[in-house]
Amino acid sequence: MKFQANRDVFSEAVSFAVKLLPQRTTLPILSGVLIETTDAGLRLSSFDYEVSAQTEISAEVEEPGRVLVSGRLLAEIASKLPNAPVQFSTEESKIVVRAGSANFTLLSMPVEEYPSIPQVSGEAGLVPAEEFAEAVAQVGVAASRDDVTPVITGVQLEVGDNTLGLVATDRYRVAVREIDWDNGTTSGESVTALVPARTLTEIGKTFGHSGTVSISITNRDDRELIAFTADKKTVTSLLIKGNFPPVRRLFPEQVDNYAVINTAELIEATRRVSLVLEREAALRFTFTADGLTLEAIGSEQAQASESIDALLTGQETVVSLKPQFLLDGLGAVHSEFVRISFTKTENPNKPGPVLITSQTSKDQSGADSYKYLLQPNLLLR
Repeated sequence: MKFQANRDVFSEAVSFAVKLLPQRTTLPILSGVLIETTDAGLRLSSFDYEVSAQTEISAEVEEPGRVLVSGRLLAEIASKLPNAPVQFSTEESKIVVRAGSANFTLLSMPVEEYPSIPQVSGEAGLVPAEEFAEAVAQVGVAASRDDVTPVITGVQLEVGDNTLGLVATDRYRVAVREIDWDNGTTSGESVTALVPARTLTEIGKTFGHSGTVSISITNRDDRELIAFTADKKTVTSLLIKGNFPPVRRLFPEQVDNYAVINTAELIEATRRVSLVLEREAALRFTFTADGLTLEAIGSEQAQASESIDALLTGQETVVSLKPQFLLDGLGAVHSEFVRISFTKTENPNKPGPVLITSQTSKDQSGADSYKYLLQPNLLLR
């Protein structure tokens, strides 16, 4: 095998191929990147039985072939090569990588033992790449990081006639976002797919500037897979098995009691006042006609409070919220103002979840469909 490729193009392709591989794989061979020559140049692939990544680039191929090489090592080398064409060749069980005056020799891995890369051939739909990346970032933060309950470590994708819904929860909060979905000529059959949040987050970052992203879901050999494709790059992921909790029903249809606040002011005040909090402690938020007061109470060493402007509609309300959970929701609201709505429960002593949505101005709600529902802590007496 022998080829020459542009350094930046080659480095970016290797980086993409290894990005989703875990730091430690169950089998050493799964840490490799498979490089194959094609009619148009090269195909680079990685696969760890859970996630695969594949991309194609142009290259000048002198001798066709396929080789398996340590992915992260090759990515490190490729990113630090001098600015010159990459010359790649194999000599028996060794791989030689040259660029300018730099010269590296690597051992190849047994390519015949490498598993077959999954191919997804199902009905595909298209989503706008920027909207998709934004939605993934907004919703993914609410997914659980506790592997004890795998079903809530994912983001549920819900395909409708012309919308794609994204939903995530960790039991303490729920995030939802809808974006446009083009299902082409296929019927608008409702489909759901539970994708690992970590994988989906990386896909969102990778494909965020790709124009459109093609998404297809398939069930082959009792393995449910989803594939994301854009710009000659494809990522497949095994879906999480299990029933995602029916969290959409937790969202109220209408809330009459709410406050509108400047998003940046609330973020800054929350960060300042929470500095004196002990770990896992909550902040007290008091909403009145005069504005919003934040208080950090309970620590003997230090206490803090701050008041900011807030436009309250309805009755005065006091809630206790974990600052980081609140900041996660506020950071996903991409508008100058934010609306915090107060839901009710049958128990007057137990506050209902607060609903966070975007707000274009003090008196006009936001245009996007992002919703973030956060369960308050019990109030400290």
